[in-house]
Amino acid sequence: MAEKPTRVKAPLPVLGEGSLRVGRLTKPHGLKGGLKVELFTDNPDERFAPNSVLHLQVPEDSQWFGRTLTVRELRWFNSMPVAFFAEVADRTAAESIVRAILWIDAATVEQSVEDNAWYDHQLVGLEVRREGELLGTVSEVQHFPAQDLLAVKTANGTVLVPFVESIVPSVDLDAGVVSVTPPAGLFEELPETDPAVLDENE
Repeated sequence: MAEKPTRVKAPLPVLGEGSLRVGRLTKPHGLKGGLKVELFTDNPDERFAPNSVLHLQVPEDSQWFGRTLTVRELRWFNSMPVAFFAEVADRTAAESIVRAILWIDAATVEQSVEDNAWYDHQLVGLEVRREGELLGTVSEVQHFPAQDLLAVKTANGTVLVPFVESIVPSVDLDAGVVSVTPPAGLFEELPETDPAVLDENE
């Protein structure tokens, strides 16, 4: 049996405690170096403004490791954001950078305000509550291409909670509370179904 390919890890760029992830390059667009972008920001016009500098999270063996991109333009095609960068001249270059995650450094973040965005150090240690019930505390924020996850330390172990609005509707830094509306079974075992109920539904 063939071994499963090892997943290539891309280390986080060292940009300061307040750095912010703003997008991911998903696929080339056209022949002039355009790249479709999955946005992780509520302010794309600001984060991808002309001459903005974005730092790359890519594998260490990538030709783009340790480099930055300078935004030339952000366009919208059929509601899909497409970015053009000074360093990406054609489709071949665009293909070589697909799946790269884009970050802005702490100094850039401090110059503006991002809606519904928090630094990792602000979230770690917050209480996680469901309808007032204490479930645990945030021990870590894990960043993945598709979404971020909150690692919540509970009495029964660590639970990974997708950091999306439908599950984490609010974060109150002043109160020190992350409110969650998790699906059934995320923080506890699913309740056993009463056989009588199954009989009634047959």
